[in-house]
Amino acid sequence: MTEGQSFEVVIIGGGPAGLTAGLYASRAGLKSLLLEKGVFGGMITNAEHVENFPGFPQGISGIELGDRMKEQAEKYNLKIESTEATGLELNGKQKVIKTLDGTYTSGAVILAGGSVRKKLGVPGEEKYTGKGVSYCATCDSAFFRDMPVVVVGGGDAALTEALHLARHASSVTVIHRRSELRATRVLQERAFVEPKMRFVWNSVVAAIEGDDLVKRARLTDVHTGRTYQLETAGVFISVGFEPATEMVKGILGLDEMGHIITNERMETAVPGVLAAGDIRHNSARQAITAAGDGATAAINAQKYLMEG
Repeated sequence: MTEGQSFEVVIIGGGPAGLTAGLYASRAGLKSLLLEKGVFGGMITNAEHVENFPGFPQGISGIELGDRMKEQAEKYNLKIESTEATGLELNGKQKVIKTLDGTYTSGAVILAGGSVRKKLGVPGEEKYTGKGVSYCATCDSAFFRDMPVVVVGGGDAALTEALHLARHASSVTVIHRRSELRATRVLQERAFVEPKMRFVWNSVVAAIEGDDLVKRARLTDVHTGRTYQLETAGVFISVGFEPATEMVKGILGLDEMGHIITNERMETAVPGVLAAGDIRHNSARQAITAAGDGATAAINAQKYLMEG
């Protein structure tokens, strides 16, 4: 248990935004701490192959990109702790960050906790999570080799998951509530020519059923209301994200979707509290823009500390 260690900057979140903020803050000579509850690299670690991050013309795996960012930040003596931040208290200029393993104080805080995958909220989803229901194809695709699976969603993340699953599963059925996909054109082109993939349009998952493991998904046609079954061994859910802002509700200004409101300097309405990456309002939700946010936040955190 750690109690009362003091830092100039505490960064919450170890994705591209947080790791870049940590790099800039520690490289500037600030005593800096980064807290991450999960995998370093954040959501990008779910991407098997990242093709649009500058400097890697042949692409790079999301896991490797996250590892490289962490290694570079640690080179400048960024302190990193693997723990979950659970609360933030504001005592004048001092910020108190509570975690599962103790508390820390700092002059500035950069919130870069990113987002978490949305759930469908249907019967069977919670019961079968880890027993056929998954939110990460990269993590779990090997368990479904030569088995039929479904992917729920129609955006970039959903098609990326589906294309990865097609390498392992016997078939991949994409279920989308609309009649056309929201994913980028390049991903759609790849998906439509993948022989293992098929699409079920204008439908939603009403329930997930099985015995000890998932056996079927019950679907509903959004236009006709007709309900029918689709046999499957796995249901991969990729219907969007929501910001990880539970711990700052009532403390910081949030938009209608729960994202933290900042200005162009990544500053919130509370002096010394900044936000960067997917967690903030109007984020482009790209690794490269999250990294830019992190750099901007660290630069302005340093200015705040110098002026204070």
